[in-house]
Amino acid sequence: MEWLSWFSHPENTKPLALIIFFVTFIGILVYVYGSRKRGQKLESYRDIPFLDEQDANKDKQ
Repeated sequence: MEWLSWFSHPENTKPLALIIFFVTFIGILVYVYGSRKRGQKLESYRDIPFLDEQDANKDKQ
């Protein structure tokens, strides 16, 4: 159980957390942009918030 005390020191856990978050971020980027087909599908989703506004404007006219 001595090795658990290593986690109680901020000078040890901050770099470890940085590495974990960086690897996770890179993993997300590889997942999203790794496949051209998946990337195009996700890019098509970027206009979804504006679709409701367009439909609402058409209904008002």
